[in-house]
Amino acid sequence: MSLAAALSRALKTEIAAGSERSVGGGSINSCVRVESAMGSLFVKQGDASSLDMFQAEVDGLAELKKACAVRVPEVRVVGSQDGIAFLALEWIDLRSSASGTERNLGELLAAQHRVTREKFGWHRDNTIGSTPQSNREAGDWVEFLRERRLRPQLRLAKINGAGADLIDSGERLCERLDRFFTDYRPAPSLLHGDLWGGNWGSDASGQPVLFDPAVYFGDREADLAMTRLFGGFGASFYSAYQCAWPLDAGASSRVTLYNLYHVLNHFNLFGGGYSRQALGMIQRLLAELA
Repeated sequence: MSLAAALSRALKTEIAAGSERSVGGGSINSCVRVESAMGSLFVKQGDASSLDMFQAEVDGLAELKKACAVRVPEVRVVGSQDGIAFLALEWIDLRSSASGTERNLGELLAAQHRVTREKFGWHRDNTIGSTPQSNREAGDWVEFLRERRLRPQLRLAKINGAGADLIDSGERLCERLDRFFTDYRPAPSLLHGDLWGGNWGSDASGQPVLFDPAVYFGDREADLAMTRLFGGFGASFYSAYQCAWPLDAGASSRVTLYNLYHVLNHFNLFGGGYSRQALGMIQRLLAELA
């Protein structure tokens, strides 16, 4: 069965024949724009094994929508037919962002982060890229960061051929994580979880939009740290966030720590020089503790 036929059956609506057009949407899934009787759709597709990942994304978008903060795409349907898994979202025409959009994003992200829970984690696991991400809840942030984030990535890195220097130094860092939190006790805030510059945009009215989340409740500094990893966020974003909810005075000392998780994940997904980058980050962090 074709994607168009599968979508038509799941949505109970007409899909324009031959309307599929490939669009950018990340390195994990194939993405297309499809024209339907209910309007244009942004559709991710994969094999049947992708269904759980898509369902986790749907749950994440729903969690973010409940925050009534940054706009997220509306879900049209998620499902599978004859070995094809798909997630159809409303089509949003994304435009280049202006300083006003970035300022609004900073304010709204702070509002999203004020949505909190008693424990760190989430009610279900999801993925970071295509890597499984455990969100099993914990009452202690250092435990969550060590056991649900860094150590799983280090175990995968060992399987994927990382050198002993990376694995051993990473383990030494895990054993000393509490020293980055001697005077800081973060609240479990609602995080996007994968907040790099490619996962947000501006709609036609100039309002910010978030997509492709890896949601969990964690330290809000983790979201802010990732915005600095690959760029894509301007000064007005940071100043607006800081005005709305100032960060802890020691936040800058934890940026590298939080971004280590994502760099390790990039090594596990893509290989290459990310292992050297991760090792350098770990060595800098250990030097700070010396």
